[in-house]
Amino acid sequence: MPKQAVLLFAGQGAQKVGMGKDLAEAYPVVRELLEQADAALGYSLTQVMFEGPMEELTKTSRCQPALYAHGLALLEVLKLKVPDLEFTAAAGLSLGEFTAHAAAGTFDFATGLNLVFQRGSFMEEACNSTRGAMLAMIGGEEAAIRELAAECDVDVANLNAPGQIVLSGSVEGIEAAAAKSKDKGIKRAIPLPVAGAYHSRLMKSAQDRLANVLEAATIVSPGIPVVCNFEARTVNRPEEIRTTLTAQVTGSVRWVESMQHLIAEGHTLFIELGPDATLAGLMGKIDRSVKVISIKDIATLDAAVAELLG
Repeated sequence: MPKQAVLLFAGQGAQKVGMGKDLAEAYPVVRELLEQADAALGYSLTQVMFEGPMEELTKTSRCQPALYAHGLALLEVLKLKVPDLEFTAAAGLSLGEFTAHAAAGTFDFATGLNLVFQRGSFMEEACNSTRGAMLAMIGGEEAAIRELAAECDVDVANLNAPGQIVLSGSVEGIEAAAAKSKDKGIKRAIPLPVAGAYHSRLMKSAQDRLANVLEAATIVSPGIPVVCNFEARTVNRPEEIRTTLTAQVTGSVRWVESMQHLIAEGHTLFIELGPDATLAGLMGKIDRSVKVISIKDIATLDAAVAELLG
């Protein structure tokens, strides 16, 4: 019986200069995919991925297409190397949810690339027109952090792992939350180096614009289950996919519950595709009974293939 695995795709923040370069040099399928992306976007995404500078790659409008293309490039090579591997579900952190849908056949590569480029551009513009910030809360209880968010008029952006929750909102609100964090029993409050307040009400303009783009996009039911961040459940119908991908822009990323949903469904092997191993690290805090294999580049790909075929 072939091995079965859930696909996990990286979110913004995982990007690294040089991502995908070794894969493109070794595999024609990767070169073709990245050339398709360059042609569709009208600029050399490949150059930004391979050469940076990091400041350019980190721009939301560049970073999101880069991570999307990189995740799907890794997937194409994995399929080549382990053709009998069966993918039973998919999920992605924030932006990665779009990559998961592309992997599941909800939309084709070009459609998804356009969606993430538009999403990134809209979010970048929203960041530039607002004064937003984000704050990672380490070691606190969820109820206390939600209470703090309400007191400081900011939003809960990410529930990444037990004891790791991110707040997002106005600079003033985030500064107030940091100042009050110790009083709520939070061990550390760490400001994040981001351009704005992602997954908060300050992204409303981006959400509204993305809704129009999603409405016009060709979307079908995915071939494998895809878990959405916003509701931490499997979505299947095109209309609910549009709704949840739109709501995610200002809504919370419920990553803990999303992974718990998949584990409750009986999935035990997960493969993370992205430039770092963030999702494997989060899973180690969510549930250590399952296995996550992280594939970032050729070296980790070869190790994963050996393990999967062994």
